[in-house]
Amino acid sequence: MASCYLSLVLIMLITCSFASASDNSPLQDFCVADPNGPVLVNGFACKDAKFVGVNDFFFSGLHLMGNTSNAVGSRVTPVTVAQLPGLNTLGISMARIDFAPWGINPPHTHPRATEILTVIEGCIEVGFVTSNPENRLISKVLEKGDVFVFPEGLVHFQRNVGNGYAVAIVGLSSQNPGVITVANAVFGAKPDIPNDLLAKAFQVDVKVVDQIQAKF
Repeated sequence: MASCYLSLVLIMLITCSFASASDNSPLQDFCVADPNGPVLVNGFACKDAKFVGVNDFFFSGLHLMGNTSNAVGSRVTPVTVAQLPGLNTLGISMARIDFAPWGINPPHTHPRATEILTVIEGCIEVGFVTSNPENRLISKVLEKGDVFVFPEGLVHFQRNVGNGYAVAIVGLSSQNPGVITVANAVFGAKPDIPNDLLAKAFQVDVKVVDQIQAKF
């Protein structure tokens, strides 16, 4: 009886070990992204190592100010796997965010990454909103050298609250974090989300929805 019980335990342990196995870490030194590769995978296929060079691991230009002459007064300069192929499989990326005076990085979410932000110049108000049903706003004004983290998947924002330009550098826990800007997704969907549905969701008149959708 004891031997049968021991055998059952061993089988369960072996089964669990296979079920929980995962490849969270790279299985080789690097896997430089090959965006033109014929193989479709979750991410990018690896470029032939024989053709990998130093430029696959290099990006230049993050010292340059982004053009903030737009409706929201900010510009994000991303450094993801799309700009730096050597990031493929490494689970990390970054970006520079430039803000005009009182410019905003509107409410958005990264579906695949946690974000950590450092203020390089200026004074920036940051915040995120917790999930339903609390929808609690957690917000703070940051100054030069301050650091703030935005949990993965939560809606968050940044705003320059100074009269000069502001700059932040962010790190993201994915080679391809993705971004969903709330206003663009809701009011700029193609084709449009039905205006009567949005009117009911936001508890406003349909004409208000039409006016907002026209801006996107």
